[in-house]
Amino acid sequence: MKDNNFIYLDNAATTKVSETVVALFAESEKNSFANASSIHRLGVLNAKEVDKAKESILNSFKLKNHRVILTSGASEANNLAIKGYCLNYSNRGKHIITTNIEHPSVLECFYQLRDKFGFDVEILDVNSKGIIEPSILEKAMRKDTILVSVMAINNEIGSVNPIKEIAEIVHKYPKANLHVDTTQAIGKINLDYSSIDMFVVSAHKIHGVKGSGALIAKSNLSFMPLISGGGQEDGLRSGTTSIAMAKCLSLAIKDALKEDVNKVKELRNHLVDELERIDEIEMNSSNECSPYIVNFSLKSKKASVVVEDLSNKGIFVSSVSACNSKKESYSYVVKALGKNEKLYKNTIRVSFSKDNTIEEVDTFVNNLKQTLEAIR
Repeated sequence: MKDNNFIYLDNAATTKVSETVVALFAESEKNSFANASSIHRLGVLNAKEVDKAKESILNSFKLKNHRVILTSGASEANNLAIKGYCLNYSNRGKHIITTNIEHPSVLECFYQLRDKFGFDVEILDVNSKGIIEPSILEKAMRKDTILVSVMAINNEIGSVNPIKEIAEIVHKYPKANLHVDTTQAIGKINLDYSSIDMFVVSAHKIHGVKGSGALIAKSNLSFMPLISGGGQEDGLRSGTTSIAMAKCLSLAIKDALKEDVNKVKELRNHLVDELERIDEIEMNSSNECSPYIVNFSLKSKKASVVVEDLSNKGIFVSSVSACNSKKESYSYVVKALGKNEKLYKNTIRVSFSKDNTIEEVDTFVNNLKQTLEAIR
């Protein structure tokens, strides 16, 4: 995606909003401005538009027994799913399970439930490829386990977890439900969403509008609200509903699920072939990872210096997750793979969208080589 002479390769942090979504947002904000909670005719009509958007979202995921709870994004949706669910069903048990490479919006929920509410938190280690092995999860499950939270695709290295097998294990236990952070997975891998009890969507990861997302959960599940007030979203998430955001989220999901990943696979394979020829680089993303994310470490150079130099040349990549970059100077995900300190403190992530090109990959690699040679 080359605009104004820059190359954007940080799509796991955010994507460029699509022109069709922009047009729909402008049209909706102009014409569907009335409050969907109002009882007058315009309010009722707009409430129906929101319901249509939610129905469209469920149809896109081929779901019949789930409901859509609109949120400000995946972080809020993860918080509602994990804290809202656990606090609502704490009488069933307090044993909850996650992994050591989850997004901060998941891990911080588990820490809070442990430290403030007395939940028994078990954090499982992933293997050297960043995947939770089903046998490890099966050993950790207990009769009082009420929640398992495992991300579909890791946001830093792109590792893909076996969600089907995980769901089968979790559902052997009547009190347990499965939450999946699908933020990086929508339209990128095939998932049977009907087997997942709760999953989340972030619009800005799929060429939608920032500040928009959803928790999609089985209809029989309930949650303790984290935001109280006017009772919107079935009383689970109060606040005035944006009709435009709901419609644009629906469109972004529909478009994402139709995306052809083969082009991105070509970009990924070409990039990896080039990177593996550079002695300074050690790969962190395996061949089984999502083609949308390629993560590698520098053996002796400082990644922050390289990322800054590339940025000055108009090439944008990241060193750690955007949600973690101002808190930590290292990748806890790459550390979890068993890599040494030098490697997990000097990671670079390249993340693609459908708009990137082979020419951009070549330009990135050539400039990366020049930067590495210039740094002493």
